[in-house]
Amino acid sequence: MDDFSAPVAINARAAARSEIGGVERLAREMAKRLPVLRPERYRVMWPPPGLAHRAGHAWEQLALPLQAANCRLTYSPANLAPVLSRKNVVVIHDLAALRHPEAYSDVYVAYQRCMLPVLARRARIVITVSEFSRRELIEVLGVPPERIRVVPPGVDERFRPAVNSGPARARFGLAGPYVLALGTASARKNFRALEAIAQALRARGIELVVAGSDRSYMRGTGTSLRRLGYVEEDLLPGLYAGARAFVLPSLYEGFGLPCLEAMASGVPVVASSAGALPETVGDAGLIADGPDLPGAVLTVACDEHVAESLSAAGARRSAEFSWSRTAALTDDAIGELLDAPVTSHRSERAATGLGMS
Repeated sequence: MDDFSAPVAINARAAARSEIGGVERLAREMAKRLPVLRPERYRVMWPPPGLAHRAGHAWEQLALPLQAANCRLTYSPANLAPVLSRKNVVVIHDLAALRHPEAYSDVYVAYQRCMLPVLARRARIVITVSEFSRRELIEVLGVPPERIRVVPPGVDERFRPAVNSGPARARFGLAGPYVLALGTASARKNFRALEAIAQALRARGIELVVAGSDRSYMRGTGTSLRRLGYVEEDLLPGLYAGARAFVLPSLYEGFGLPCLEAMASGVPVVASSAGALPETVGDAGLIADGPDLPGAVLTVACDEHVAESLSAAGARRSAEFSWSRTAALTDDAIGELLDAPVTSHRSERAATGLGMS
């Protein structure tokens, strides 16, 4: 089939971003894997250079629908999509900006509050990343359960225990043992909860470091923790693999992909009970909050028996998640729509009084 007649357009705006978080990771993987899985079905649509971030809203809302005019569906993997379109299959990862507006700029929160309810209501289906986020979509946005599909992210094969941590250690000056936290500089990541833990670890010769980017639309709270900043893709697997433990004390997570990446790297994980983290970690890590958090991190970082047990459990758990599975489940959900009788979709449009855009 000619590429221009492919029935599904993939919105690659988030996939084009230079810095990768969980949302961008899924966008990149799907933009790469779905066309390989079914080349006759998917066409990737990239924004012009410089339009991957805020400046790309206009491209996403105006240019993308025109470019995808001959496509039956538009798959958007990063929370936002062309709001006037009735062709959308949109991935809404979570409702963090609605649940924790203090962690974002006023403009960002206002945009999310405006867009997400409309997108969720008008989308052909909404894909989300966890059962927790599925419940959020039903409770907060009123999305009918039958129009939601849960498709968990995967773990890249690059994350494994045997990765050489030397280059990452040299780049960030990590000469001794360290515990890693990873996330954007957002108040909802709750990194202030790690202050006391860092002091206790320091007394045992272990450093606690935080990796992750600063983003202009996020609001953080200052800490004395050592921040490594954004870690380049080629160094990230080694940074994980070299850690004594990984900790994520977030107040809200739609999935918690760094926990799985740490597990795949052979690193024991401690996570809070917020959001989807217990669902993601399962029984392969320690779940702890508040006064229990310091003890859990110290135990994992200093008790070799506990660390070895969790490392083995984490390897088994992370093996259940793969990007090929994510792509296959996504393709199945999209395939259901493509296989549905065309008359039913036309009837839907007639009932709403809205046409395809």
